This record gives sequence, C-alpha cells and structure tokens, in this order.
Amino acid sequence: MASKNKIDQEVIDKIVSFLENMEYGTVQITVHDSQVTQIEKGEKYRFALKKNNKPLKTVKDE
Repeated sequence: MASKNKIDQEVIDKIVSFLENMEYGTVQITVHDSQVTQIEKGEKYRFALKKNNKPLKTVKDE
C-alpha cells in the first residue's frame, strides 16, 4: 500500500549521511503512523586475536 506522506528531505539526508560515513554496521529506521520517528546507527569494529607476538590486524566483515 503506497503512502501519500512524503519523507522529509532532512530525514533522507541524515540516512544518506549515516550510510556514507559507515564502513560496517547497521542503520535502523523506526516508522510510526507512516512517518519516520527515529534513526539509529550501529557500527562494528572487529579485531583479530594477537598470535605469536604479531600485531593486531583489523578483520573486515563480508
């Protein structure tokens, strides 16, 4: 069912900004009565375990 409500440009800009500035993670959009009421960003960083005195290396999720 298509909504007649338009999404505010400020909301769209914030979502795009979150996505552009995130390497790995999630963006959660909460909608109430057909309107975006909240946007949450969760970023994730993982590090490989240090073995044999080798330096830590960042592991990328795929």
